[in-house]
Amino acid sequence: MYAIVTAGGIPNPEDPLYMFLKGDAKALVDVAGKPMIQWVLDALNTAQQVDAIILIGLSAKTELVSAKPIHYIPNQGRMLANIVAGVNKALELNKKTDYVLVASSDVPALKGEMVDWLISKCMETKDELYYGVCPRDVMEARFPESRRTYTRLKDIELCGADIHVTHVRMATEHLDLWEQLIGNRKSPFRQASLVGIDTFWKLITHSATLDELVEHICSRLGIKGRAIIWEHAEPSMDVDKPHQLELLRADLEAQQAKVKRAAKAAEKKAAGKKSVVAKKVVKKAAPKKPAVKKTASSKTTAKAKSKAKPKAKAPVKKKK
Repeated sequence: MYAIVTAGGIPNPEDPLYMFLKGDAKALVDVAGKPMIQWVLDALNTAQQVDAIILIGLSAKTELVSAKPIHYIPNQGRMLANIVAGVNKALELNKKTDYVLVASSDVPALKGEMVDWLISKCMETKDELYYGVCPRDVMEARFPESRRTYTRLKDIELCGADIHVTHVRMATEHLDLWEQLIGNRKSPFRQASLVGIDTFWKLITHSATLDELVEHICSRLGIKGRAIIWEHAEPSMDVDKPHQLELLRADLEAQQAKVKRAAKAAEKKAAGKKSVVAKKVVKKAAPKKPAVKKTASSKTTAKAKSKAKPKAKAPVKKKK
């Protein structure tokens, strides 16, 4: 599956993250020693179900590292236009492409096994849009200081993920509505009002379960969709504010330190095993002293010596 990564956003002076970038792309902000987007690329590279990456908004001059092919596309100016350009590129590369993965560049804690899980979970059915959500308890257990915005429903309190799977035809239908929905992705109530006042009412009164809300929205939009409930918080832990940037910097630095300690311990253990093996080899290879064969004459001499008795001393006479 092709993975489309959106990385075209450049914070303006009013953006909370501007002080960290000062005109550079948000995707390139440093996180634990490398650009934030590099963490996402690393996850996609370790994911077995991702074949190639379509990167939108950056160029090859950024010198990002990827073992899998990267196809660079210039920023199209709007989020939806970027996604449409990515889908078109996927179809250009392979006309038989039906589904694509769409990920944001600001989820550096994402892991390859999570990407594989999402793709496998989505491909269990043949829907058109798979939208990831994360329960509040999952997010706060993993990142208690995240301060995410949550939507409360009848049966669950959740936030949205930043990695989804969609059918390619979603990039050619309902584009005006998608533009507005994506533009208001940080405000669930605004999104609901765009779909319909009844949807907005269900949200504001918390009167619908997640499944009921998905069914209602899909019916209004005329699509087949499914919500994917994550058991991991990382795909929903994006960087929008300075405290979230610092949180993920500290988290990933701690992960790196843990990996280094484990590697050092493994190296030490391997060195210890090599030392033991070397000692055994040396001990085994040491030459034995040749045994001395006793000759007949030496046996006779030894026998004679053993039989020989020492001469008795003459008694000393005492003077009267």
